[in-house]
Order: sequence, then structure tokens, then C-alpha cells
Amino acid sequence: MEIDEEKVDDAVLALLWLTLHDGCRAWKSFDWDTTDRLHAKGMIEDPVNKTKSVVLTEEGLRRAEELFRDLFARPT
Repeated sequence: MEIDEEKVDDAVLALLWLTLHDGCRAWKSFDWDTTDRLHAKGMIEDPVNKTKSVVLTEEGLRRAEELFRDLFARPT
């Protein structure tokens, strides 16, 4: 099976929004390749550090909420 990394990145970014705390931090318990790609896309700050969370950029926060709503919200 070939994995669509764009879809994986979108889903992980949406789930990072689910675990937001302190305004822009999210728990980084996701695949390192995915968080590296999200960093390269400018959605999160550098995930390579000793903290257990990552900081979403302003664009990352906006896109994460949009993706979360698209992927997981029930229609109203």
C-alpha cells in the first residue's frame, strides 16, 4: 500500500489542534517523519527538542482548526 503523506500530514495537524494547550502548544506524540514534514511546511516550530509538545505557528493554528472541522466535526 502506498501512503498519501499529504493526507497523513493533514490528519496529524488536525489532531494537534485537538490537543492544544497554552494557546499554541500541542502534544507531539506523532510520527517523527510527519512532524518533520509539518515543520518544513511552516505549520509547527522545530519539533526536535526535549519538550513533549510542539508550538504551532500562526498559519499552523489556522490550518489545524480548519482541518479539524473538515475531518471530524459533524454537520450542523
